[in-house]
Amino acid sequence: MVFYFTGTGNSRYAASIISRITGDELVSMNEVIRQRITDPYVARYAFSSDRPYVFVSPTHCWHLPRVVEQFIRDSRFTGSRQAYFYLTCGDSTGDAARGAQELCREVELEFMGLSSSVMPENYIALFTVPSLDDAQGMIRAATAPIESAARLIDIGKPIEDTNGGSPLGVLGSRFNPLFYKLFVKDKKFRASDACTACGLCERLCPVANISLEEGRPRWHGHCVHCMACISACPQNAIEYGLNSKGQRRYYLSAEGRQKEG
Repeated sequence: MVFYFTGTGNSRYAASIISRITGDELVSMNEVIRQRITDPYVARYAFSSDRPYVFVSPTHCWHLPRVVEQFIRDSRFTGSRQAYFYLTCGDSTGDAARGAQELCREVELEFMGLSSSVMPENYIALFTVPSLDDAQGMIRAATAPIESAARLIDIGKPIEDTNGGSPLGVLGSRFNPLFYKLFVKDKKFRASDACTACGLCERLCPVANISLEEGRPRWHGHCVHCMACISACPQNAIEYGLNSKGQRRYYLSAEGRQKEG
């Protein structure tokens, strides 16, 4: 069973490749998490598989995203006890492997390794998104490592990360709590007059943090900074303070097609 959490599509793309090679069911953590918030009585909390569980997600400040860690803690896994992790990242995965291993011990899963691919930068709140052509080259380069990891997962072999380590060294792991405290907020999001009230941002938000009010999206203070709303908006009508002004939006389909415009 292949679970994925995605904001702008990188991890969904990786998960789709892994699922295709292993033949395992593909499950959107976004959809499950959202339903747990909006309709907890019918949401899915238990999963059963005789095959290993694979968790695919972005890297948030050199760790697993907190929302993914909480999903795993809140879920019950039966059948196989083996767990693989595949992360997409902008530069490196830092301390993510150690954190994933500790999480597995906590929930009594067998850690089978973590691997990753560098994918196009999508954290428009702080960084610059690459050009369409540069991003396409990165996607092509990332595909082979994803396929290689998927083949190892398929035969039950351990996987290893070639993108581990943080540019900040040991300080990288210590910066993660500060990152959430200082940066993971939604007060800078706003919609311009280009907004058509299509509601896509509201539907895509994995934590049900956006609602349409008087024809404009409103954020409610529980943002996880996945960047789905600002990146997928068909009118590029959402801005994040001044950081996103004039920047290209990056959003990737499960088949590897980029949003244009």
